[in-house]
Amino acid sequence: MKRSLLISTICLSLGFGSFAQTGKDSVTLKEYQRATEFLSYNTYPKVKNARVSARWIDEDSFWYQADGENSEEYVLVNAKNGKKQTASSKEALLKNPDNITQERNYSRTEVVSPNGKKVVFIKDWNLYVRDLETGEEKQLTEDGEKNFGYATDNAGWRKSDRPIVLWSPDSEKIATFKQDQRHVSDMYLVDTKVGEPELQEWKYPLPTDEEIIKIHRVIIDVENAEVINLKVPADPRRGTLCDDISCSGGFDDNEWSADSEQLAFVSSSRDHKTAKLRIADAETGEVRDVLEETVATQYESGQGSINWRFLPDSDEIIWYSEKDNWGHLYLYDSETGKLKNQITKGDFVVTALLKVDEKSRKLYFLANGREDGRDPYFNHFYSVKFNGSGLKLLTPEDGNHTISISPEGEYFIDNFSQPNVPNQAVLRSMKGKLISKLERADVTGLENAGWKAPTPITVKSRNGKWDLYGLMFTPTNLDENKKYPVVNYIYPGPQGGGVGSRSFRPSRSDHQALAELGFVVVIIDGTCNPGRSKDFHDACYGNMADNTLEDQISGIRQLAEKYPYMDLDHVGIWGHSGGGFATAAAMFRYPEFYKVGISESGNHDNRNYEDDWGERYIGLLDGDNYEKQANQNFAENLQGKLLLAHGAVDDNVPPYNTYLVVDALIKANKDFDLIIFPHARHGYGQDSYYMMRRRWDYFVENLMGAKHPKNFEINPKK
Repeated sequence: MKRSLLISTICLSLGFGSFAQTGKDSVTLKEYQRATEFLSYNTYPKVKNARVSARWIDEDSFWYQADGENSEEYVLVNAKNGKKQTASSKEALLKNPDNITQERNYSRTEVVSPNGKKVVFIKDWNLYVRDLETGEEKQLTEDGEKNFGYATDNAGWRKSDRPIVLWSPDSEKIATFKQDQRHVSDMYLVDTKVGEPELQEWKYPLPTDEEIIKIHRVIIDVENAEVINLKVPADPRRGTLCDDISCSGGFDDNEWSADSEQLAFVSSSRDHKTAKLRIADAETGEVRDVLEETVATQYESGQGSINWRFLPDSDEIIWYSEKDNWGHLYLYDSETGKLKNQITKGDFVVTALLKVDEKSRKLYFLANGREDGRDPYFNHFYSVKFNGSGLKLLTPEDGNHTISISPEGEYFIDNFSQPNVPNQAVLRSMKGKLISKLERADVTGLENAGWKAPTPITVKSRNGKWDLYGLMFTPTNLDENKKYPVVNYIYPGPQGGGVGSRSFRPSRSDHQALAELGFVVVIIDGTCNPGRSKDFHDACYGNMADNTLEDQISGIRQLAEKYPYMDLDHVGIWGHSGGGFATAAAMFRYPEFYKVGISESGNHDNRNYEDDWGERYIGLLDGDNYEKQANQNFAENLQGKLLLAHGAVDDNVPPYNTYLVVDALIKANKDFDLIIFPHARHGYGQDSYYMMRRRWDYFVENLMGAKHPKNFEINPKK
């Protein structure tokens, strides 16, 4: 009995001792209040001149609003010489401010023509046009029907009443489609209320569907209300930039000729592996195929921008391809479809083609990773000739650059910064000549409040092949002689990463706030994330369950060697959406490393999530390829503490994804925690601060082993 008592005492001591090394047994109300000082509603107001958002008046002048010494001021800039005029009001500065800020009388469910005289809208599955001057309405189509209507916007996960159309430059035609979604799955959600529940029902295609949403392409002659069917088979509702045809809110992968006589467009296959560029005659509907690219994984036309262009005046196409393992621009003959030359080349990624100057035969584009010794995710601005010669860096400063080009393309405004270096804004000519330094962000207010920038980090990938980049957040009162539990924030993509923008932000989610409670927060963009080489992005193609987790674990271990205050016996993880999927996978597949997880709104089984995302990165449903990646099948491996959360009316990732995991955990007799937000959609809306506070509590209690204040309220209005 003495021996049994001794063993029990040792076990109890080890149990309590596992938390003792963190150095805290409670987190106080004052510390929670202090943490809220690092949330965006407190930090953003403390930054002056965070960036310059300019509005061009004409080619040679623009204005912007700035933070003056004691009040707001307005700045007018002469772009030729960079000279500034300032005033306390827009009216005092500008001769005719009403013309600059003029707004037209149409709603968000209408799309205005280029000449500003007409709008189109959907009614009863058909398209109508309205004259903005007279108010007269005219029906453009007659045969639209339920779930087979014109210009309807429904990708399953995203839907709206706004028509998806592309007006011709002369405002006389519309490129759009008749969308057939009659044969795809239905989605149902029920909103909670007293009495009869309210059912929400809409079409939501799934990878298990034999048929998916198809678009029958048409051009509509607005004046004559004539529908011209393009003479091609119906296309899958797919796009080259993201999952579907309307990432930008418009009709992506379509481009009119300047004379409105031709329409170039790209047809993408259901699995995103084939992209075919075609040109249609706007009068007859005749279509000819120009070029086609097929890849083993998924074809993309860029990052943040569709980068192909139709140049009918010279019978050319600018095409984007990763055929040499990097995202580059190529020049093709639009009559023969033959390659003329590669325009950009090298170990870097063209992300966005911003301007094509056909007269001088020059391109202006953003690219990542060309400048040695810099974060490869930093965007820089370049020019190059059509023939590939004369590549020139136009933004020499080390940082992430965002560009605003003047109307005629003679100048550009450059806002550049780093995650830990505040923004500067400058005016340059399109040759790269510095004309004026506009503003430098002032973070004195942040610094006076004790704010601390995140630390950029670099680690090796799991296989040692690539450098991985991220950010680390530590308490402002960091004591390097103590041990701190680690929280790994994760968003595995593959269409994005956890770090997000490489530009300066005074707050990124609640990462610094959480660190302030006594944690080290780590974000690593792992392999499979975009913005790098093709093989980097495709490293886990077909296996979404990879979730970059081995990169995360390897990276955190490397960081702990450099920063011994990181306590690898206490590592937690959290994420939302794809990050929620990754978090549950981490807890089920790597329970020896991750001890506490918070999985929010995860797409735990991609057979239950809209079709085009899973099919883009996994491929088509084939045997058990989706089954073996589903989180519920590994729920029995849970060892640590897991909190699941979901919005009951989430129309992006339906809550049934989390219910599958809940059901599996119950059947496996595993303890877990669950929060359901009855009225919340994917982002939780007004419940988001409650979720944030519960997240803090969960890590403090279960990862740090400390007590926390009860029912703390995060309220930006207080």
